[in-house]
Amino acid sequence: MARISSAEFQKEFGRFRVEAHKDAVIITNHGRDDLALISAAEFKRLKALDQQAFAAHELPAHIIAGLGSEPIPKAAYKFDSEYKRKK
Repeated sequence: MARISSAEFQKEFGRFRVEAHKDAVIITNHGRDDLALISAAEFKRLKALDQQAFAAHELPAHIIAGLGSEPIPKAAYKFDSEYKRKK
């Protein structure tokens, strides 16, 4: 990953544009990381990984309907000892 100043980026945009297709280019401002230049394909890949978070009362109906219908995976049973039941 290349790390360059904003002045260097302005002078050699073409070079860093090509490099961003291979790996992210970090652009600094006054010595601090400021921006990351990535290819459009990498941006689309990252956006596809985005997940929307909801508060419990905001969950869509199809999510609420599915809660509790999935069986508990066998691997999860190893954590039973962490749950303390009230007597």
